[in-house]
Amino acid sequence: MFVNLTDVFTIEGKQVTMQAESELEQTTINGGVFLVKDKSPVNLSFTNIGKGKVRIAGDAKMIFGMNCDRCLKPVEEKITLQFDREVFAPDMAESIPDEIEDQDIMDGFQLNVEDLLISEIVMNWPMKVLCKPDCKGICRQCGKDLNTGTCDCDTFVPDPRMAVIKDIFNGNKEV
Repeated sequence: MFVNLTDVFTIEGKQVTMQAESELEQTTINGGVFLVKDKSPVNLSFTNIGKGKVRIAGDAKMIFGMNCDRCLKPVEEKITLQFDREVFAPDMAESIPDEIEDQDIMDGFQLNVEDLLISEIVMNWPMKVLCKPDCKGICRQCGKDLNTGTCDCDTFVPDPRMAVIKDIFNGNKEV
């Protein structure tokens, strides 16, 4: 969805608020495709803060379907997006500060709301998603879900630094 910001760019002090419906149905992050299970309307506020300069503020809530990072059960993760950015009119390209790189969400005088949301989703994506805080994961040998009970697999992991001493005691090396 595109929002035309021509009036806001050209009239100093102009402020416009609106709600927009997101058309985003899925997103791809780190090679994984995640479906949008639910979403709220995107609240947007546009304020002219100088010649050819607009502040975009807003918020939205989205729920994504993904898998637990430990046990791989399906999980719904709620992500709250809150943003506050400055964008510049296309004819002000020479006066854009070097630290501002958000112009990729603009197409001329129009804001691409979907690109803005995707950018915010990537910045707010959780590092680790768990089905519950004390998720035990799955067994590395048999793959059993350890949240439902234990398995009979040997979980002893020897210290690799002691392997040489173990070989001596097992008689594999002469002293």
